[in-house]
Amino acid sequence: MPPTSTPQFASPQGTPPQGTPPRTASLWAAYWRGVRQSLPFLLVIIPFGLLFGVAGTEAGFNLAEVMGFSILVIGGASQFTAVQLMTDNAPVIMVLLTSLAVNLRLAMYSAALSPHLGAAPVWQKALVSYFMVDQSYAMAAQDYEARPHQTLGEKLAYYAGACTPVCPQWYFSTWAGAVLGKAIPPAFALDFAVPITFLAMLAPMLRTPAHVAAALVSVGVALALAFLPSGLGLLIAAACAMMTGANVELWMQRRQA
Repeated sequence: MPPTSTPQFASPQGTPPQGTPPRTASLWAAYWRGVRQSLPFLLVIIPFGLLFGVAGTEAGFNLAEVMGFSILVIGGASQFTAVQLMTDNAPVIMVLLTSLAVNLRLAMYSAALSPHLGAAPVWQKALVSYFMVDQSYAMAAQDYEARPHQTLGEKLAYYAGACTPVCPQWYFSTWAGAVLGKAIPPAFALDFAVPITFLAMLAPMLRTPAHVAAALVSVGVALALAFLPSGLGLLIAAACAMMTGANVELWMQRRQA
């Protein structure tokens, strides 16, 4: 009799087990590529989540309320905005509208990924929407552009991998910050995580003159309109940046024609 084969398990590096069907192997590879490429974001997600947990408890919220923010909203910038407004006794409608304004960038992210993931079933698109954060979008957009011939399944697998290190750690870090609270020394300067996160996502995307022009315009307009309330200046800056990038792209195409 031939020897009985032993079960084959995946390696920590994400290599699929021996004998895995080709389609499953490609999904597995896409997933682990997303996991590996998103791991550096842990360096900023952990302090960012800790910072929100601390801020929430210092604002007077209990553990369930703080965790409700991070689990239901899963949007760091809007969570900080909402907590600040609620601490200032702002009207509920102002808290909701301002938080929605801060998160409007996620609508632009969704529109950008729609050509890649729009054919997915509704329940999968719902999960993509829920886990849509700056980090998962940035990694997915870069990967889909670098590998345009991936199947829908591979794109979804990569997206799931990109979310795996980020989103669960956001929940845990929020919990740790809420529980530890003032035990975290101020010398840790956890607030550094916010700008570092966006710089880490922005830098790899500045690959063409259109990208650079859009970034410069967005920075200039955002600084010029910093006096506007409720993040309105950021929304205007984003619109100006998109128009600038599109016009520069068209200009470059005309030059090459």
